[in-house]
Amino acid sequence: MAADKYILRITAGSDYDPSTHVQVPVNQPSPVAISGPHAAIQLNVRVHNYAGLPPNSPATSPYFAAEPHATNQDQYSIAFRFTPTTRRQAPGAAAGINGTDLQFGNDFDRPIRDRLPPGFNTALRIVKWWIDPGLDGDAYADRPHLYGPALSSFNVLEMGEGAHDPARGGLWFDEGAGPDDEARKRLKMPATGKARMKWALADANKEQFLFEYGKTYGFDFFNPYLDFANLALRLPGFQLSIANYWDGQALRSSNNRRLHQLRYVLRNRTTGDVYLVVVFSLFLRKDLNEDGTLKEGAQQLTAGGAADATATKPAGGEEHSHDHDEEAAMKQAQDKFGVPPYETSADDVD
Repeated sequence: MAADKYILRITAGSDYDPSTHVQVPVNQPSPVAISGPHAAIQLNVRVHNYAGLPPNSPATSPYFAAEPHATNQDQYSIAFRFTPTTRRQAPGAAAGINGTDLQFGNDFDRPIRDRLPPGFNTALRIVKWWIDPGLDGDAYADRPHLYGPALSSFNVLEMGEGAHDPARGGLWFDEGAGPDDEARKRLKMPATGKARMKWALADANKEQFLFEYGKTYGFDFFNPYLDFANLALRLPGFQLSIANYWDGQALRSSNNRRLHQLRYVLRNRTTGDVYLVVVFSLFLRKDLNEDGTLKEGAQQLTAGGAADATATKPAGGEEHSHDHDEEAAMKQAQDKFGVPPYETSADDVD
């Protein structure tokens, strides 16, 4: 199995420059502090059945035994406190980041259009129709990206710093808790995550929301669909080994490639400011020293040190190795989720 040859490491920073990133102590309750020119962040990353770096990391977190994660069978979580800092502004400028501008999602430095798996468009439809309807972007661009508004993408948003509870894995946020009740009432913003995610699909609602400079917000992004332990994507109606399609490069076919990355970004749509970058990197196990540190050159994109983009097709017709029935996949997804959330109640946003 190709996944057995790789080991996962998670790093984070305040911009795209990997030289400024720190290694995240996965499943440890103490958050990582990340300070940049635009925000202060405290970050926890949890991965169920984790077997990556740093060495001897906990295999899981109490977070996954707490509700709703135990029932959901969630596989990972990116949770953080976000305090945007004041930019130099002219008098009368906004006192924060408009709700239409704060985005969260994935982006890539190189094209992936030639390496997208069979059924990718169906999987994206399932995600956009039922899981994250606000998601938008272009997976076929030279610099592919899929971003959604933070207001509709995060499972939990607490307008406050939340709690630090080691018994529940570290940072813990409760929707509608803390000092934000009055603000939610004023905005007619629901006090539950699913309802707020649906509320935020309306542009008018996002436009009236402001992430105020100097105020702290608690975000938690989690789901049961991406299984990092087994490198698998499991959506209702669609399953795929992402070991074959991580960052647009097939692990089994790109023999020269030593590093594969999946990047999550919190950014400003209008200004381009970046607040947080979290990178899930796969390294060849043979590139580890005995103490778990990386050997020299392990962080090069390829063994030769250059990005080989999308030049090589999977060997042995691998690009056709997954049978795909779009109609059956969409029916199975609808049986699981019901009609899309923008056509029904907030209870159907999963």
